[in-house]
Amino acid sequence: MYKVASPSEYLVITGVGITDIKLTKKGWVLPGQSFTVFDVSPVNYTFEVQAMSAEKLPFLLPAVFTIGPRVDDEPSLLKYAKLISPHDKLSHHVKELVQGIIEGETRVLAASMTMEEIFKGTKEFKQEVFEKVQLELNQFGLLIYNANVKQLVDVRGHEYFSYLGQKTQMEVANQAKVDVAEARMKGEIGSKLREGQTLQNAAKIDAETKIIATQRQGDGKKEEIKVKAAVKVYENEREAEVAEANADLAKKKAGWTKKAQVSEVEAAKAVALREAELQREVERMNALTRTEKLKAEFLSKASVEYETKVQEANWELYKKQKDAEAVLYEKEKAAEAQKAMAEAAYYTRQQLVDGELYAKKKEAEGLVTLAQAQGIYLRTLLDALGGNYTALRDYLMINKGMFQEIAKINAEAVQGLKPTISIWTNGTGGEAIDDGSAVGGNVAMKEVAGVYRMLPPLFKTVHEQTGMLPPAWLGTLTDSSHSNLN
Repeated sequence: MYKVASPSEYLVITGVGITDIKLTKKGWVLPGQSFTVFDVSPVNYTFEVQAMSAEKLPFLLPAVFTIGPRVDDEPSLLKYAKLISPHDKLSHHVKELVQGIIEGETRVLAASMTMEEIFKGTKEFKQEVFEKVQLELNQFGLLIYNANVKQLVDVRGHEYFSYLGQKTQMEVANQAKVDVAEARMKGEIGSKLREGQTLQNAAKIDAETKIIATQRQGDGKKEEIKVKAAVKVYENEREAEVAEANADLAKKKAGWTKKAQVSEVEAAKAVALREAELQREVERMNALTRTEKLKAEFLSKASVEYETKVQEANWELYKKQKDAEAVLYEKEKAAEAQKAMAEAAYYTRQQLVDGELYAKKKEAEGLVTLAQAQGIYLRTLLDALGGNYTALRDYLMINKGMFQEIAKINAEAVQGLKPTISIWTNGTGGEAIDDGSAVGGNVAMKEVAGVYRMLPPLFKTVHEQTGMLPPAWLGTLTDSSHSNLN
């Protein structure tokens, strides 16, 4: 029977004429031979490996491995055909085999690394897991075609990554708040600075405008005064001409002699008048000039003082703002330092508590182990003694030296004691009876007498050991070592 495998399959033929197995894509299957067909396409295995880091922090490592037989290596195909191909690739047996190898290598590798090294070096961690798992899979003829290690996940009850993410978010949020506050501070300072500069430039331009306007007004008034003076001079000249004409007429009437004298007088008076008028005009112009000069000086001084005070006020405001910002920044840094110290103290206390808990746990495990060993030891002794608990107790007391300890305690207890032995005799105690019988009343009296005879030695012993005496109504003790009882 001639058999042909599909492109992703291989024929495995065993039987007559074949020493081990035969791998082929097509061939004859002779009588006395059997064959199977196995698929060499890779399969995806998805796991969530639970491991623990060097700090004993558990975590879940979701991973997807694409695994299949090594088709480019005939010895590997033979191993796969012998060991794996009899089972379905998706069967529970094959999945458990692959999962066991991956979990074992992942846990061993994770136990030698800290959580920070695993988290930051995910690529290196994945590569090391890939290499170690591949070494184990080589003995089954398997090859890892692809390995996808996802993000680490917290185990329920151990939210390490959640807390780490919250810490990062809080750090970013705090940094953003600091940046926003700093930008707001720069914006407010720049705005105030621009407003101050605008006010200063506006005040400066206003002052210059006022000065120029004042100068223009002064020039206009000067021209106006000049024109008025020229007009006045012209009017005076015309009046002088009229007066001169009148004088000429009078001269003609008064005579040529008076005409010459009048002309000289009028000329002198006209010169004096002209000089007075010009002098008055000069003084008035000087006064106006000095007034304008004083106004310009006072205005310039006031403008300079205003600008100086504005600059000083702006500087004081800027200085106070900077001082307030420095105090605020110092308080923020102090709060951050206190927070960091509190977190460090909390982490230290947590580590100490974990260490004590681990030590107590190991101590308890040691006590349990010791108790188990002692139980096995006692059980062995009891079996050797045939189940005799009394013999076991005596053996343990002898082995532990308890009899020696008891003897030593008893010896220390009686050490230093000086016992006193008193011998009392009270006669024969009664009459003998001839016939072996007695009256009932005599027998009772003898018993009472015996009790009465026992009291003196008893009272003496109590007195010697405790210093106590019997009551007076019962009797008294004498120095002669005998009692006198009522």
